[in-house]
Amino acid sequence: MISLYHFSTHSATHPVDKFSGLGYTMMVIIEFFMPIKLYNTMSRQIEEFKPIKKGRVGLYTCGPTVYNFAHIGNLRTYVFEDILKRVLKFNGLKVKHVMNITDVGHLTSDADEGDDKMEKGAIREGKTAWQIADFYTEAFRSDMQELNIEEPDIWCRATEYVKEQIGLIKKLEKKGFTYQTLDGIYFDTTKLADYGKLANLKKQDLRAGVRVGVGDKINPADFALWKFSPPLVKRQMEWDSPWGIGFPGWHVECSAMATKHLGQPFDIHCGGIDHVPVHHTNEIAQSEAAEGTALANYWMHGEFLIIANGDKMAKSGDNFLTLQVLKNKSFGPLSYRYLLLQTHYRKQLMFSWDAVASAQTGLERLVNAIAHIPTVVDGAQEKKFIEQFISLINDDLNIPEALGLLWNALNKKIIGQKTAFLIDEVLGLDLKRQIARLSEPKSDLPDSIKMLIAERDRARANKDWRLSDELREKLETLGYNVKDTNDGAVVTSNFVS
Repeated sequence: MISLYHFSTHSATHPVDKFSGLGYTMMVIIEFFMPIKLYNTMSRQIEEFKPIKKGRVGLYTCGPTVYNFAHIGNLRTYVFEDILKRVLKFNGLKVKHVMNITDVGHLTSDADEGDDKMEKGAIREGKTAWQIADFYTEAFRSDMQELNIEEPDIWCRATEYVKEQIGLIKKLEKKGFTYQTLDGIYFDTTKLADYGKLANLKKQDLRAGVRVGVGDKINPADFALWKFSPPLVKRQMEWDSPWGIGFPGWHVECSAMATKHLGQPFDIHCGGIDHVPVHHTNEIAQSEAAEGTALANYWMHGEFLIIANGDKMAKSGDNFLTLQVLKNKSFGPLSYRYLLLQTHYRKQLMFSWDAVASAQTGLERLVNAIAHIPTVVDGAQEKKFIEQFISLINDDLNIPEALGLLWNALNKKIIGQKTAFLIDEVLGLDLKRQIARLSEPKSDLPDSIKMLIAERDRARANKDWRLSDELREKLETLGYNVKDTNDGAVVTSNFVS
Protein backbone atom coordinates (compact mmCIF):
# COMPACT_ATOMS: atom_id res chain seq x y z
CA MET A 1 0.00 0.00 0.00
CA ILE A 2 1.46 3.37 -0.99
CA SER A 3 0.72 6.19 1.41
CA LEU A 4 3.06 8.93 2.57
CA TYR A 5 2.39 12.51 1.65
CA HIS A 6 4.71 15.48 1.50
CA PHE A 7 3.80 19.05 0.75
CA SER A 8 5.64 21.49 -1.47
CA THR A 9 4.88 24.81 -3.12
CA HIS A 10 4.84 25.58 -6.80
CA SER A 11 5.59 28.84 -8.47
CA ALA A 12 2.95 31.55 -8.72
CA THR A 13 2.40 30.62 -12.36
CA HIS A 14 0.93 27.24 -11.35
CA PRO A 15 -2.80 27.03 -12.17
CA VAL A 16 -4.95 27.89 -9.17
CA ASP A 17 -8.18 25.99 -8.51
CA LYS A 18 -11.00 27.22 -6.28
CA PHE A 19 -9.42 25.83 -3.14
CA SER A 20 -5.70 26.13 -3.87
CA GLY A 21 -5.21 29.61 -2.44
CA LEU A 22 -1.76 30.85 -3.49
CA GLY A 23 -1.19 27.94 -5.78
CA TYR A 24 0.05 25.32 -3.36
CA THR A 25 -0.33 21.75 -4.49
CA MET A 26 0.12 18.47 -2.73
CA MET A 27 2.53 15.94 -4.20
CA VAL A 28 2.97 12.31 -3.28
CA ILE A 29 6.76 11.84 -3.28
CA ILE A 30 7.61 9.19 -0.69
CA GLU A 31 6.47 5.60 -0.46
CA PHE A 32 6.14 3.43 2.60
CA PHE A 33 4.34 0.24 3.55
CA MET A 34 1.47 0.49 6.02
CA PRO A 35 -0.39 -2.83 6.38
CA ILE A 36 -4.18 -2.84 6.58
CA LYS A 37 -5.51 -4.86 9.52
CA LEU A 38 -9.15 -5.99 9.59
CA TYR A 39 -11.27 -7.99 12.03
CA ASN A 40 -12.28 -11.25 10.37
CA THR A 41 -15.53 -12.65 11.78
CA MET A 42 -14.52 -16.09 10.57
CA SER A 43 -11.29 -16.24 12.60
CA ARG A 44 -12.60 -13.92 15.35
CA GLN A 45 -9.39 -11.93 15.32
CA ILE A 46 -7.74 -8.99 13.60
CA GLU A 47 -5.68 -10.10 10.61
CA GLU A 48 -3.41 -8.36 8.14
CA PHE A 49 -5.36 -7.96 4.91
CA LYS A 50 -3.71 -9.72 1.97
CA PRO A 51 -5.67 -9.51 -1.30
CA ILE A 52 -5.83 -12.52 -3.58
CA LYS A 53 -4.61 -10.45 -6.52
CA LYS A 54 -1.92 -7.89 -5.84
CA GLY A 55 -3.30 -4.37 -5.85
CA ARG A 56 -6.92 -5.51 -6.38
CA VAL A 57 -9.81 -6.26 -4.05
CA GLY A 58 -13.03 -8.14 -4.71
CA LEU A 59 -15.69 -6.78 -2.32
CA TYR A 60 -19.26 -8.06 -1.96
CA THR A 61 -21.75 -6.29 0.29
CA CYS A 62 -25.24 -7.57 1.03
CA GLY A 63 -27.71 -4.98 -0.24
CA PRO A 64 -31.28 -4.17 0.74
CA THR A 65 -34.48 -6.15 0.37
CA VAL A 66 -36.44 -3.53 -1.53
CA TYR A 67 -39.93 -3.93 -0.09
CA ASN A 68 -39.73 -0.84 2.11
CA PHE A 69 -37.46 2.10 2.90
CA ALA A 70 -34.10 1.36 4.50
CA HIS A 71 -34.09 2.43 8.15
CA ILE A 72 -31.18 4.29 9.68
CA GLY A 73 -29.96 1.09 11.36
CA ASN A 74 -29.63 -0.51 7.90
CA LEU A 75 -27.86 2.60 6.68
CA ARG A 76 -25.26 2.35 9.44
CA THR A 77 -24.03 -0.87 7.81
CA TYR A 78 -23.75 0.77 4.39
CA VAL A 79 -21.77 3.69 5.83
CA PHE A 80 -19.35 1.22 7.49
CA GLU A 81 -18.92 -0.60 4.18
CA ASP A 82 -18.35 2.72 2.42
CA ILE A 83 -15.59 3.58 4.90
CA LEU A 84 -13.98 0.18 4.30
CA LYS A 85 -14.05 0.73 0.55
CA ARG A 86 -12.64 4.24 0.89
CA VAL A 87 -9.80 3.02 3.14
CA LEU A 88 -8.88 0.30 0.66
CA LYS A 89 -8.83 2.82 -2.19
CA PHE A 90 -6.91 5.35 -0.09
CA ASN A 91 -4.20 2.71 0.26
CA GLY A 92 -3.89 2.49 -3.51
CA LEU A 93 -5.95 -0.68 -4.01
CA LYS A 94 -8.35 -1.02 -6.93
CA VAL A 95 -11.70 -2.21 -5.57
CA LYS A 96 -14.32 -4.11 -7.54
CA HIS A 97 -17.47 -3.65 -5.47
CA VAL A 98 -20.58 -5.76 -6.04
CA MET A 99 -23.87 -5.23 -4.18
CA ASN A 100 -27.10 -7.19 -4.54
CA ILE A 101 -30.65 -5.93 -4.64
CA THR A 102 -32.94 -8.56 -3.14
CA ASP A 103 -36.18 -8.17 -5.07
CA VAL A 104 -37.49 -11.72 -4.60
CA GLY A 105 -37.14 -14.68 -2.24
CA HIS A 106 -36.64 -12.99 1.14
CA LEU A 107 -39.43 -14.43 3.27
CA THR A 108 -40.82 -12.80 6.41
CA SER A 109 -39.29 -15.58 8.53
CA ASP A 110 -35.79 -17.05 8.68
CA ALA A 111 -37.61 -20.38 8.94
CA ASP A 112 -38.41 -20.29 5.19
CA GLU A 113 -42.01 -19.64 6.20
CA GLY A 114 -44.40 -16.76 5.66
CA ASP A 115 -44.89 -14.49 2.69
CA ASP A 116 -42.26 -13.23 0.30
CA LYS A 117 -41.51 -9.68 1.46
CA MET A 118 -41.90 -8.33 -2.07
CA GLU A 119 -45.35 -9.87 -2.52
CA LYS A 120 -46.32 -8.61 0.93
CA GLY A 121 -45.14 -5.09 0.03
CA ALA A 122 -47.17 -5.18 -3.18
CA ILE A 123 -50.35 -6.05 -1.27
CA ARG A 124 -49.64 -3.35 1.32
CA GLU A 125 -49.35 -0.60 -1.29
CA GLY A 126 -51.67 -1.85 -4.01
CA LYS A 127 -48.87 -2.06 -6.59
CA THR A 128 -47.12 -4.84 -8.47
CA ALA A 129 -44.09 -6.48 -6.88
CA TRP A 130 -42.01 -5.10 -9.75
CA GLN A 131 -43.20 -1.55 -9.06
CA ILE A 132 -42.41 -1.99 -5.37
CA ALA A 133 -38.90 -3.19 -6.24
CA ASP A 134 -38.23 -0.27 -8.59
CA PHE A 135 -39.56 2.36 -6.18
CA TYR A 136 -37.63 1.21 -3.11
CA THR A 137 -34.46 0.54 -5.10
CA GLU A 138 -34.46 4.18 -6.19
CA ALA A 139 -35.28 5.30 -2.64
CA PHE A 140 -32.29 3.34 -1.36
CA ARG A 141 -29.99 4.83 -3.99
CA SER A 142 -31.23 8.29 -3.02
CA ASP A 143 -30.36 7.57 0.63
CA MET A 144 -26.89 6.48 -0.46
CA GLN A 145 -26.36 9.72 -2.37
CA GLU A 146 -27.50 11.86 0.54
CA LEU A 147 -25.13 10.02 2.89
CA ASN A 148 -22.33 10.39 0.32
CA ILE A 149 -21.95 6.61 0.03
CA GLU A 150 -20.13 5.60 -3.14
CA GLU A 151 -22.22 3.34 -5.36
CA PRO A 152 -20.95 -0.17 -6.14
CA ASP A 153 -19.34 -0.93 -9.47
CA ILE A 154 -21.98 -3.59 -10.10
CA TRP A 155 -25.60 -3.72 -8.92
CA CYS A 156 -27.14 -7.20 -8.98
CA ARG A 157 -30.92 -7.62 -8.92
CA ALA A 158 -31.79 -11.14 -7.83
CA THR A 159 -34.53 -11.41 -10.43
CA GLU A 160 -31.93 -10.94 -13.18
CA TYR A 161 -29.79 -13.88 -12.02
CA VAL A 162 -32.32 -16.71 -11.69
CA LYS A 163 -30.41 -18.77 -14.28
CA GLU A 164 -27.24 -18.61 -12.19
CA GLN A 165 -29.13 -19.51 -9.03
CA ILE A 166 -30.71 -22.55 -10.67
CA GLY A 167 -27.25 -23.56 -11.88
CA LEU A 168 -25.88 -23.44 -8.33
CA ILE A 169 -28.77 -25.53 -6.99
CA LYS A 170 -28.26 -28.13 -9.72
CA LYS A 171 -24.58 -28.37 -8.79
CA LEU A 172 -25.53 -28.94 -5.13
CA GLU A 173 -28.12 -31.51 -6.16
CA LYS A 174 -25.54 -33.41 -8.20
CA LYS A 175 -23.20 -33.49 -5.21
CA GLY A 176 -25.91 -34.87 -2.92
CA PHE A 177 -26.49 -31.84 -0.69
CA THR A 178 -30.20 -31.33 -1.45
CA TYR A 179 -33.57 -32.97 -0.87
CA GLN A 180 -37.13 -32.15 -1.87
CA THR A 181 -40.09 -31.42 0.41
CA LEU A 182 -43.68 -30.45 -0.32
CA ASP A 183 -42.76 -26.77 -0.50
CA GLY A 184 -39.29 -26.71 -2.05
CA ILE A 185 -35.71 -27.86 -2.48
CA TYR A 186 -33.65 -27.76 0.72
CA PHE A 187 -29.97 -27.86 1.65
CA ASP A 188 -29.10 -30.70 4.06
CA THR A 189 -26.85 -29.02 6.63
CA THR A 190 -25.80 -32.36 8.16
CA LYS A 191 -23.94 -33.19 4.94
CA LEU A 192 -21.43 -30.40 5.69
CA ALA A 193 -19.14 -31.21 8.62
CA ASP A 194 -18.33 -27.60 9.51
CA TYR A 195 -21.77 -26.08 8.97
CA GLY A 196 -22.23 -23.01 11.15
CA LYS A 197 -18.54 -22.22 11.62
CA LEU A 198 -18.99 -18.48 10.99
CA ALA A 199 -21.43 -18.21 13.91
CA ASN A 200 -19.77 -20.94 15.98
CA LEU A 201 -23.06 -22.86 15.91
CA LYS A 202 -21.54 -26.22 16.85
CA LYS A 203 -20.54 -24.83 20.26
CA GLN A 204 -24.06 -23.44 20.60
CA ASP A 205 -25.60 -26.84 19.84
CA LEU A 206 -27.18 -25.29 16.73
CA ARG A 207 -29.31 -22.97 18.87
CA ALA A 208 -29.66 -20.63 15.89
CA GLY A 209 -31.38 -23.47 14.09
CA VAL A 210 -33.87 -24.49 16.75
CA ARG A 211 -35.62 -21.13 16.62
CA VAL A 212 -36.83 -21.80 13.07
CA GLY A 213 -39.79 -23.95 12.11
CA VAL A 214 -39.20 -27.49 10.86
CA GLY A 215 -42.23 -28.38 8.76
CA ASP A 216 -41.20 -31.36 6.69
CA LYS A 217 -37.54 -30.40 6.69
CA ILE A 218 -35.16 -33.12 7.85
CA ASN A 219 -33.20 -30.87 10.21
CA PRO A 220 -34.15 -27.57 11.90
CA ALA A 221 -31.16 -25.69 10.40
CA ASP A 222 -31.80 -26.84 6.81
CA PHE A 223 -32.70 -23.99 4.49
CA ALA A 224 -34.56 -23.47 1.23
CA LEU A 225 -32.71 -23.22 -2.06
CA TRP A 226 -35.87 -23.13 -4.18
CA LYS A 227 -39.44 -22.56 -3.01
CA PHE A 228 -42.43 -23.88 -4.95
CA SER A 229 -45.24 -21.49 -5.74
CA PRO A 230 -48.25 -22.37 -3.54
CA PRO A 231 -50.85 -24.60 -5.27
CA LEU A 232 -53.57 -22.69 -7.13
CA VAL A 233 -51.76 -19.39 -6.45
CA LYS A 234 -50.28 -17.24 -9.20
CA ARG A 235 -47.34 -15.30 -7.83
CA GLN A 236 -46.13 -12.09 -9.49
CA MET A 237 -42.54 -13.31 -9.36
CA GLU A 238 -42.07 -16.96 -10.28
CA TRP A 239 -39.98 -18.96 -12.75
CA ASP A 240 -39.85 -22.43 -14.23
CA SER A 241 -37.11 -24.75 -12.95
CA PRO A 242 -36.12 -28.43 -13.11
CA TRP A 243 -38.11 -28.89 -9.87
CA GLY A 244 -41.23 -26.92 -10.73
CA ILE A 245 -42.60 -23.38 -10.82
CA GLY A 246 -41.30 -21.27 -7.97
CA PHE A 247 -38.65 -18.79 -6.88
CA PRO A 248 -35.13 -18.92 -5.38
CA GLY A 249 -34.39 -18.82 -1.68
CA TRP A 250 -32.86 -15.69 -0.17
CA HIS A 251 -29.44 -17.18 0.60
CA VAL A 252 -28.76 -18.70 -2.80
CA GLU A 253 -29.06 -15.30 -4.48
CA CYS A 254 -25.95 -13.80 -2.91
CA SER A 255 -23.78 -16.87 -3.51
CA ALA A 256 -24.71 -17.03 -7.19
CA MET A 257 -24.27 -13.30 -7.85
CA ALA A 258 -21.07 -12.88 -5.85
CA THR A 259 -19.26 -15.72 -7.59
CA LYS A 260 -20.63 -14.63 -10.99
CA HIS A 261 -18.81 -11.31 -10.73
CA LEU A 262 -15.95 -11.94 -8.28
CA GLY A 263 -15.15 -15.63 -8.62
CA GLN A 264 -14.59 -17.97 -5.67
CA PRO A 265 -12.93 -17.30 -3.38
CA PHE A 266 -12.98 -13.51 -3.40
CA ASP A 267 -11.49 -11.14 -0.86
CA ILE A 268 -14.10 -9.55 1.43
CA HIS A 269 -17.77 -10.21 2.16
CA CYS A 270 -19.66 -7.68 4.31
CA GLY A 271 -23.03 -7.24 5.93
CA GLY A 272 -24.79 -6.46 9.19
CA ILE A 273 -24.07 -8.49 12.32
CA ASP A 274 -27.58 -9.98 12.06
CA HIS A 275 -26.50 -11.81 8.90
CA VAL A 276 -23.98 -13.98 10.77
CA PRO A 277 -26.14 -16.78 12.28
CA VAL A 278 -28.43 -17.42 9.29
CA HIS A 279 -27.88 -15.63 5.98
CA HIS A 280 -24.09 -15.63 5.81
CA THR A 281 -23.85 -19.01 7.52
CA ASN A 282 -26.03 -20.47 4.78
CA GLU A 283 -24.21 -18.63 2.00
CA ILE A 284 -20.97 -20.20 3.16
CA ALA A 285 -22.50 -23.66 3.42
CA GLN A 286 -23.96 -23.79 -0.10
CA SER A 287 -20.99 -22.08 -1.76
CA GLU A 288 -18.34 -24.25 -0.14
CA ALA A 289 -20.39 -27.39 -0.76
CA ALA A 290 -20.70 -26.48 -4.45
CA GLU A 291 -17.11 -25.41 -5.13
CA GLY A 292 -15.01 -27.03 -2.39
CA THR A 293 -13.31 -23.72 -1.58
CA ALA A 294 -13.97 -20.79 0.73
CA LEU A 295 -16.50 -18.25 -0.52
CA ALA A 296 -14.54 -15.26 0.82
CA ASN A 297 -11.29 -14.88 2.74
CA TYR A 298 -12.47 -12.08 5.05
CA TRP A 299 -15.90 -11.63 6.60
CA MET A 300 -16.74 -8.24 8.12
CA HIS A 301 -19.90 -7.17 9.93
CA GLY A 302 -21.28 -3.90 11.26
CA GLU A 303 -22.95 -3.78 14.67
CA PHE A 304 -26.52 -2.75 15.51
CA LEU A 305 -27.93 0.71 16.00
CA ILE A 306 -29.74 0.55 19.35
CA ILE A 307 -32.61 2.73 20.51
CA ALA A 308 -33.29 3.92 24.06
CA ASN A 309 -35.02 0.75 25.30
CA GLY A 310 -32.11 -1.41 24.17
CA ASP A 311 -33.77 -2.89 21.06
CA LYS A 312 -32.11 -3.03 17.67
CA MET A 313 -33.82 -1.00 14.98
CA ALA A 314 -36.11 -3.11 12.79
CA LYS A 315 -38.75 -2.57 10.13
CA SER A 316 -41.14 -4.78 12.09
CA GLY A 317 -41.03 -2.58 15.20
CA ASP A 318 -42.15 0.86 16.28
CA ASN A 319 -38.56 2.09 16.09
CA PHE A 320 -38.47 2.23 12.30
CA LEU A 321 -36.72 5.54 11.55
CA THR A 322 -35.78 6.51 8.00
CA LEU A 323 -33.42 9.17 6.76
CA GLN A 324 -36.46 11.23 5.79
CA VAL A 325 -37.63 11.24 9.42
CA LEU A 326 -34.27 12.76 10.41
CA LYS A 327 -34.59 15.35 7.65
CA ASN A 328 -38.11 16.22 8.77
CA LYS A 329 -36.62 17.06 12.15
CA SER A 330 -34.07 19.37 10.48
CA PHE A 331 -31.09 17.01 10.65
CA GLY A 332 -28.89 16.76 7.59
CA PRO A 333 -27.97 13.27 6.28
CA LEU A 334 -24.26 14.08 6.59
CA SER A 335 -24.83 14.93 10.26
CA TYR A 336 -26.05 11.36 10.69
CA ARG A 337 -22.97 10.09 8.84
CA TYR A 338 -20.79 12.16 11.19
CA LEU A 339 -22.61 10.59 14.16
CA LEU A 340 -21.86 7.11 12.82
CA LEU A 341 -18.18 7.89 12.33
CA GLN A 342 -17.80 8.63 16.04
CA THR A 343 -18.40 4.99 17.06
CA HIS A 344 -16.36 2.02 15.82
CA TYR A 345 -18.27 -0.16 13.37
CA ARG A 346 -17.92 -3.22 15.65
CA LYS A 347 -19.51 -1.48 18.63
CA GLN A 348 -23.24 -1.02 19.16
CA LEU A 349 -24.35 2.59 18.84
CA MET A 350 -27.11 4.01 21.03
CA PHE A 351 -29.33 6.32 19.00
CA SER A 352 -30.91 9.46 20.45
CA TRP A 353 -32.11 12.78 19.07
CA ASP A 354 -29.65 14.57 21.35
CA ALA A 355 -26.82 12.55 19.81
CA VAL A 356 -27.87 13.54 16.29
CA ALA A 357 -28.19 17.20 17.32
CA SER A 358 -24.71 17.08 18.86
CA ALA A 359 -23.33 15.47 15.70
CA GLN A 360 -24.91 18.17 13.53
CA THR A 361 -23.32 20.88 15.67
CA GLY A 362 -20.00 19.05 15.56
CA LEU A 363 -20.05 18.76 11.78
CA GLU A 364 -20.93 22.45 11.40
CA ARG A 365 -17.96 23.32 13.65
CA LEU A 366 -15.70 21.05 11.60
CA VAL A 367 -16.74 22.64 8.29
CA ASN A 368 -16.21 26.15 9.67
CA ALA A 369 -12.85 25.24 11.20
CA ILE A 370 -11.52 23.82 7.92
CA ALA A 371 -12.93 26.77 5.98
CA HIS A 372 -10.67 29.13 7.93
CA ILE A 373 -7.31 27.33 7.73
CA PRO A 374 -4.62 27.93 5.08
CA THR A 375 -4.74 25.86 1.91
CA VAL A 376 -1.35 24.29 2.63
CA VAL A 377 0.78 24.10 5.75
CA ASP A 378 4.31 23.07 4.88
CA GLY A 379 5.91 21.25 7.79
CA ALA A 380 6.99 18.03 9.44
CA GLN A 381 4.02 18.06 11.84
CA GLU A 382 1.59 17.82 8.96
CA LYS A 383 3.45 14.88 7.49
CA LYS A 384 3.41 13.19 10.89
CA PHE A 385 -0.35 13.79 11.10
CA ILE A 386 -0.88 12.00 7.76
CA GLU A 387 1.17 9.02 8.94
CA GLN A 388 -0.80 8.80 12.18
CA PHE A 389 -4.10 9.14 10.33
CA ILE A 390 -3.23 6.28 7.97
CA SER A 391 -2.05 4.16 10.90
CA LEU A 392 -5.45 4.60 12.59
CA ILE A 393 -7.69 3.98 9.58
CA ASN A 394 -5.59 0.92 8.67
CA ASP A 395 -6.10 -0.44 12.19
CA ASP A 396 -9.49 -2.07 11.59
CA LEU A 397 -11.02 1.23 10.43
CA ASN A 398 -10.42 3.15 13.65
CA ILE A 399 -12.32 6.20 12.42
CA PRO A 400 -13.34 7.53 15.89
CA GLU A 401 -9.70 8.00 16.89
CA ALA A 402 -8.87 9.37 13.44
CA LEU A 403 -11.56 12.03 13.95
CA GLY A 404 -10.04 12.89 17.31
CA LEU A 405 -6.64 13.20 15.64
CA LEU A 406 -8.15 15.55 13.05
CA TRP A 407 -9.65 17.84 15.71
CA ASN A 408 -6.36 17.91 17.59
CA ALA A 409 -4.51 18.89 14.40
CA LEU A 410 -7.06 21.63 13.65
CA ASN A 411 -6.76 23.03 17.17
CA LYS A 412 -2.97 23.10 16.86
CA LYS A 413 -3.23 24.54 13.31
CA ILE A 414 -0.78 22.03 11.86
CA ILE A 415 -2.76 20.96 8.77
CA GLY A 416 -4.09 22.81 5.73
CA GLN A 417 -7.19 22.45 3.59
CA LYS A 418 -5.39 20.25 1.09
CA THR A 419 -4.78 17.71 3.84
CA ALA A 420 -8.34 18.02 5.16
CA PHE A 421 -9.75 17.39 1.69
CA LEU A 422 -7.34 14.48 1.27
CA ILE A 423 -8.49 12.69 4.42
CA ASP A 424 -12.12 13.43 3.53
CA GLU A 425 -11.60 10.87 0.78
CA VAL A 426 -11.88 8.42 3.70
CA LEU A 427 -14.39 10.23 5.92
CA GLY A 428 -16.78 11.01 3.06
CA LEU A 429 -18.20 14.16 4.67
CA ASP A 430 -18.11 16.12 1.40
CA LEU A 431 -16.12 18.90 3.10
CA LYS A 432 -15.07 20.69 -0.08
CA ARG A 433 -18.66 21.15 -1.26
CA GLN A 434 -19.85 22.17 2.20
CA ILE A 435 -17.13 24.80 2.52
CA ALA A 436 -17.91 26.11 -0.97
CA ARG A 437 -21.55 26.61 0.05
CA LEU A 438 -20.50 28.91 2.89
CA SER A 439 -19.56 31.56 0.33
CA GLU A 440 -22.76 31.25 -1.74
CA PRO A 441 -24.84 34.47 -1.79
CA LYS A 442 -27.98 34.43 0.38
CA SER A 443 -31.33 35.25 -1.24
CA ASP A 444 -33.07 38.53 -0.33
CA LEU A 445 -36.15 37.79 1.76
CA PRO A 446 -38.82 39.99 3.33
CA ASP A 447 -38.17 41.03 6.94
CA SER A 448 -41.25 39.12 8.13
CA ILE A 449 -39.90 35.91 6.61
CA LYS A 450 -36.44 36.53 8.08
CA MET A 451 -38.06 36.87 11.50
CA LEU A 452 -39.81 33.51 11.10
CA ILE A 453 -36.53 31.91 10.00
CA ALA A 454 -34.72 33.37 13.01
CA GLU A 455 -37.47 32.12 15.33
CA ARG A 456 -37.20 28.65 13.79
CA ASP A 457 -33.40 28.68 14.16
CA ARG A 458 -33.85 29.44 17.86
CA ALA A 459 -36.35 26.60 18.16
CA ARG A 460 -33.86 24.20 16.57
CA ALA A 461 -31.10 25.41 18.87
CA ASN A 462 -33.40 24.74 21.83
CA LYS A 463 -34.33 21.33 20.41
CA ASP A 464 -37.98 22.39 20.25
CA TRP A 465 -38.71 20.18 17.25
CA ARG A 466 -42.49 20.65 17.46
CA LEU A 467 -42.20 24.44 17.15
CA SER A 468 -39.56 24.01 14.44
CA ASP A 469 -41.94 21.85 12.38
CA GLU A 470 -44.81 24.30 12.91
CA LEU A 471 -42.69 27.20 11.68
CA ARG A 472 -41.55 25.19 8.67
CA GLU A 473 -45.19 24.53 7.76
CA LYS A 474 -46.00 28.23 8.20
CA LEU A 475 -43.16 29.25 5.89
CA GLU A 476 -44.29 26.73 3.28
CA THR A 477 -47.87 28.00 3.57
CA LEU A 478 -46.55 31.51 2.87
CA GLY A 479 -44.86 30.24 -0.28
CA TYR A 480 -41.31 29.49 0.83
CA ASN A 481 -39.39 26.20 0.54
CA VAL A 482 -37.26 25.26 3.54
CA LYS A 483 -34.27 22.96 3.13
CA ASP A 484 -32.20 22.21 6.23
CA THR A 485 -28.49 21.70 5.72
CA ASN A 486 -25.45 21.35 7.92
CA ASP A 487 -24.87 25.07 7.33
CA GLY A 488 -28.36 26.10 8.46
CA ALA A 489 -31.73 26.50 6.75
CA VAL A 490 -31.83 27.48 3.08
CA VAL A 491 -35.12 29.28 2.31
CA THR A 492 -36.25 29.99 -1.24
CA SER A 493 -39.42 31.53 -2.64
CA ASN A 494 -42.01 29.62 -4.63
CA PHE A 495 -43.15 32.81 -6.33
CA VAL A 496 -42.43 33.26 -10.03
CA SER A 497 -41.22 36.75 -10.86
